[in-house]
Amino acid sequence: MSITKKPYGVDLIGREMTLYTMTNKIGASVSVLDFGAHLVSIQVPDKNGKMADVCLGFDCFDDYDQKSGYLGATVGRYGNRIAKARFTLNGKEYTLFPNNGRNNLHGGREGFDKKWWKGETLETDGEDTVLFTYVAHDGEEGFPGKMKVQVTFSFNDKCELTIRYLALSEQDTIVNLTNHAYFNLAGAGNGDILSHTLQIDADCVTDVDKELIPTGEFLPVAGTPLDFNQPMKIGDGIARRAECRLIDEANGYDTNYCLKGEGLRKVAELKDEESGRVMKVLTTEPGVQIYSGQGLKLVGKNGLAYGAYAGVALETQHYPDSPNQPHFPTTTLKAGDTYQSTTVYAFSAE
Repeated sequence: MSITKKPYGVDLIGREMTLYTMTNKIGASVSVLDFGAHLVSIQVPDKNGKMADVCLGFDCFDDYDQKSGYLGATVGRYGNRIAKARFTLNGKEYTLFPNNGRNNLHGGREGFDKKWWKGETLETDGEDTVLFTYVAHDGEEGFPGKMKVQVTFSFNDKCELTIRYLALSEQDTIVNLTNHAYFNLAGAGNGDILSHTLQIDADCVTDVDKELIPTGEFLPVAGTPLDFNQPMKIGDGIARRAECRLIDEANGYDTNYCLKGEGLRKVAELKDEESGRVMKVLTTEPGVQIYSGQGLKLVGKNGLAYGAYAGVALETQHYPDSPNQPHFPTTTLKAGDTYQSTTVYAFSAE
């Protein structure tokens, strides 16, 4: 294993950004950027050994700074939506920035995806690690508590990408961290993901209104186009949109799945039949937000167009709007306690 570093642009105050690339023994690699702790590139082989980048992204720092879409971003302090951009904690109401209609999304106007993270590296036999650290101040984007956050990206000779999150706060707060990578196992910019097969271990999803805010109810997936307990092509589910209000209103999937089990376990699998690439998802989180990329309209790496359904996001996380839904798994982090979360994206080919 080896880690290389290269300059990746300069911000407005003259601070140089750095791209870190971890390469394993077969030449597969993962690149991460200290700006926004972005996952920039994942180069893995297909069934014939041909490498391709399966992670949607951009070619330069300026694009990550100025364009939207959260491609590969570490999102926080709270990933996903908070209704009406407000929540109550310990009897006090906190008001956030409404950047998604009247709601708060992915941390607000300038979330963790727009911050510079201090990077460190660790090379070991069979696995490399890049550790990013950021300190969010008390009141940042309206959230309470000065909070130290660490995100580590580790890549090994088995082509397993492990993302670990850790957070400590000086006062009670809320936290829900995830990575917003978009995957296309045929290669980023190489068509859409509608023919990708997806499997998810979940019997229900959180019901949402037209603003994609949870109603507090859970919807069983059995017999509906939301049911991925058996592998199904993403496009086949979307083609049945008339049977499912959530898919029809969102023009695709933008849905939180309530995952079975606890601890670090396999919860999902994505596969592209033509290339043979497979991505297994393991996580400690209770939910995964599946977003089929219907809103994508960007120019990405190598000038390639990322249109609707160019990639699919599998955002492992707690449920959206948990601070306003007491019966959801809690996202409250008590002062002095440690927030920990782990997700693994394991790549193979068959």
